[in-house]
Amino acid sequence: MMRRVLIVKFGAIGDVVMSLPAVRVLHQEGNEIDWVCGRGVAPLLACYPWVRTIVVDDRALLTGRKFAKAKALVSLWRRVVGRRYTLCATLYYDRRYRWLTLPVRAECKVMLSARDRALRLLPSRHHTDEYARVLLGLEDGCRPEGLAPVRPDQLPESPLDSKRAAVRVALVPAGASNMLKQQTLRRWPAERYAALARMMLERGWEVVLLGGPDDIWVRPHFEGMGVVDLIGELTLPEVISACDGCDAVVSHDTGPLHLAALSRAAVIALFGPTDPGNFMPRRPGVVGIWGGEGFACRPCYDGRDFADCDNNGCMQQITVGMVMSQLDGLLSRLGSPARLVLPSAAIGDPR
Repeated sequence: MMRRVLIVKFGAIGDVVMSLPAVRVLHQEGNEIDWVCGRGVAPLLACYPWVRTIVVDDRALLTGRKFAKAKALVSLWRRVVGRRYTLCATLYYDRRYRWLTLPVRAECKVMLSARDRALRLLPSRHHTDEYARVLLGLEDGCRPEGLAPVRPDQLPESPLDSKRAAVRVALVPAGASNMLKQQTLRRWPAERYAALARMMLERGWEVVLLGGPDDIWVRPHFEGMGVVDLIGELTLPEVISACDGCDAVVSHDTGPLHLAALSRAAVIALFGPTDPGNFMPRRPGVVGIWGGEGFACRPCYDGRDFADCDNNGCMQQITVGMVMSQLDGLLSRLGSPARLVLPSAAIGDPR
């Protein structure tokens, strides 16, 4: 009998990227993979030919009126009913998500649970390991080997022209939001990104801006600068290809950070209220800066909410000089221009 696994995870980008290594292990063990996803991450998952995407109207399901929700739910049911699964994994805590797989026939159904330790993403561990523990049924305390970011099998050509300078760096100055909530405490101030861009331009470097359609508000901070502005212009696979065309990417903890982890660029990752031990991409050429040293409240993110804070001092503690120093050191170690050569086990080989 054909073995199939059904994954239910609409987004966000980071969670999808961090769950992919374990899902790939399931595929390599002989399972066909069906993935219920939202329209936002569908183009990314389509780059993995071993994933069959079942795209749903996640906006209607999560924020729509009752009729729109019911219509989207019935549409999903029609596409999964009649298929038998070895495992059906709903990677959400909210029990209302059980409705999504109500008609699914599966030997085993699992769902994240805040009450059951075996089904909870423990806050002290990297989410890649925790998704693997839940999906692969590993014992608590087992550390999976080689679960690095899984680079897509298929990517479009880079949207960037050939380099105009010796060094090209991409910045991700906005992000940290989804259709349900803004998570602005994750952001490094846009003014700092602008100051960093000016410093790099003064050196003769090329600066690229990356972000989604909801991030256009940040553009005025870079007005008059000679940057390459691709905010809101690219699909998720094109963001990875754009990062491939850069020497390095600087980003706080947001979706494009995890897309950059799938590229061959060096990465400077900025953290404050979230713990880099949970979310920092684990592969060569990634350096993290954790702001908020000495803050009793760091980290304050508990997996759902942040502390009641109107001034993310932890992120503001990260200075432009700190980022530039780490960037200089990373590029120096990799060579100039930086070309990160990754071994097969660094991206995409879970063995």
